[in-house]
Amino acid sequence: MSTEIIVSLITVLGSALCTVGGIFVNGKNVEYRLMQLEKKQDKHNAVIERTYKLEETIALHEEKLKVANHRIDDLERKGKHED
Repeated sequence: MSTEIIVSLITVLGSALCTVGGIFVNGKNVEYRLMQLEKKQDKHNAVIERTYKLEETIALHEEKLKVANHRIDDLERKGKHED
C-alpha cells in the first residue's frame, strides 16, 4: 500500500473516532442540562401547586369573612330594633 493511502486511512479513522467521541461528550452534556432543567421545572410546578392551594384557602377565608360580616350586620340591626 502506498503511504498516501495509509495516511488517508489513519486520518479518516482519527476523524471518525473524534466525531464519535464528540457526539458522546455532547450527548452527556445535553443529558446533564436536561436533568437540570427538569429539576427547575419540578420546583416551578411545586410553587404553582402551592400557589393554587393558597388561592383556594384565601377564597375560603374571604367567604367566611363575608358570612361573619353579614352576621354582625344582622346582629347590629337586631340590636337597633330592640332599643
